[in-house]
Amino acid sequence: MHGHEGGGVLRLVLGDQLSDGLSALTDLDPARDVVLMAEVRDEATYVGHHKQKIALIFAAMRAFALRLEARDIVVRYVRIDDPDNTHSIAGELERALSDQPFEAVVMTECGEWRLAEALSAFARSSGVPCDIRHDDRFICSHDRFRRWSSGKSQLRMEFFYREMRKETGILLDDGQPVGGKWNYDAENRKGLTKGVRPPARLRTPPDAVAVEAIADVERLFPDHFGTTDAFGWPTTAAQAEAVLADFLSEVLPRFGDWQDAMALGEPWMWHGLISTSLNLGLLDALDVCRRADAEFRAGRAPLNAVEGFIRQILGWREFVRGIYWLKVPEYRQRNFLDADRDLPWFFWSGETDMACVADVVATTRDNAYAHHIQRLMVTGNLAMLLGVHPDPVDDWYLSVYADAYEWVEMPNTRGMATFADGGIMGSKPYAASGAYIDRMSDYCGSCRYDVKAKTGDNACPFNRLYWGFLERNRARLRDNVRLAMPYRTLDNFGPERRAALLAEAEAARTLLGAVVRPG
Repeated sequence: MHGHEGGGVLRLVLGDQLSDGLSALTDLDPARDVVLMAEVRDEATYVGHHKQKIALIFAAMRAFALRLEARDIVVRYVRIDDPDNTHSIAGELERALSDQPFEAVVMTECGEWRLAEALSAFARSSGVPCDIRHDDRFICSHDRFRRWSSGKSQLRMEFFYREMRKETGILLDDGQPVGGKWNYDAENRKGLTKGVRPPARLRTPPDAVAVEAIADVERLFPDHFGTTDAFGWPTTAAQAEAVLADFLSEVLPRFGDWQDAMALGEPWMWHGLISTSLNLGLLDALDVCRRADAEFRAGRAPLNAVEGFIRQILGWREFVRGIYWLKVPEYRQRNFLDADRDLPWFFWSGETDMACVADVVATTRDNAYAHHIQRLMVTGNLAMLLGVHPDPVDDWYLSVYADAYEWVEMPNTRGMATFADGGIMGSKPYAASGAYIDRMSDYCGSCRYDVKAKTGDNACPFNRLYWGFLERNRARLRDNVRLAMPYRTLDNFGPERRAALLAEAEAARTLLGAVVRPG
């Protein structure tokens, strides 16, 4: 980097803030200001992030720094192997201030509570004015979400999503939802139709910057989970734009029908593959939603596909961020079901006879990706039925997926996947037996377990665990209105059969290695 003589503003850009319009950069003076970007071990190792995730972030950061420098902006860029690296963001801010006098530090609020606390502490002690700005790349600000949630006994995404539609005008005509309904989810739950194959997908071979980042990660983080052989994620805004454009024109029209379907050896299906780019800041969420709306209005994609896709971004993505910042740090301690088991080793190794789990772990290892039903209804559902404590489940999801940051991962894990939050995120636990997996996938046909069998060592473990999970958690879940039907069924079984179902679930937990956590 070329330094300035002093004065000016030091502007921090984090690894998931790679947006030209970032609030920390809006009033930058290239003649006086310096942008600080740092690859630090604190961020790379607070969980054992997937190798592809670290490589993706480093490559995207380095590419963004080159983009800034091409505009004659001075960038103080600290690489992971810089011998003077303090390996924390606050440490690198302090080192920059000690190397050169600055009038002020400007940053955009960060996405994770842990780092936000560290940066707040830095701001209090630095002796230099610190301006921590709102992250206006999100459609709903923290204040706006607090106003929406205030006074509500239940926070439901569907009603939040409608507010966001009204405020943005997306898929609205004269203030009313296009087509007369807000939500077309009922049309978006098709199991995979025989003979239908997912489309070929545009992947992004690593450019020179990404190749170097991958080599650095393989050298410095050799023991981290995952492989980098199939790395194909966009690391620049231009690459991300190409993936989005390909999705909108080639894939979106059929996304709705099969967004929940799963198939052996098919990692992408009809999904957008833009979550990494959105969460890094390479794509703008509101722009993506508007362009999907335009595909519907031009007659190129059906309403159920476009509405279902937009709901993932304008609804879920904004809602989980709102919940996270509303509820942290207390949210991190929630364990409503008193789950006490450890995460079985096969979540990391993939060594299991359960065909669905083996496939999801394999695609996760190879791609740092699995789509939302694989995450929620295969790995998440299994962890909940096994009674795995939410802490190792949190760590696993945060580690293994390239698009995982705590603000989006934790509400999905503690809220949706494991019901550890007791119903803040979702109205019921997403517990399901093997019948759901069989309906939505072709996994069961090649599995050594029998999806039709309910008990015994050859029965699908989801079946063996399901009723025992409900019985074990009867006191906590019995009054949930959305579980009234399964509990009526359980009540009709009588005490002896219920005891047998509990024993069956315990045998399955033992078989799958879900042992009680130490301590």
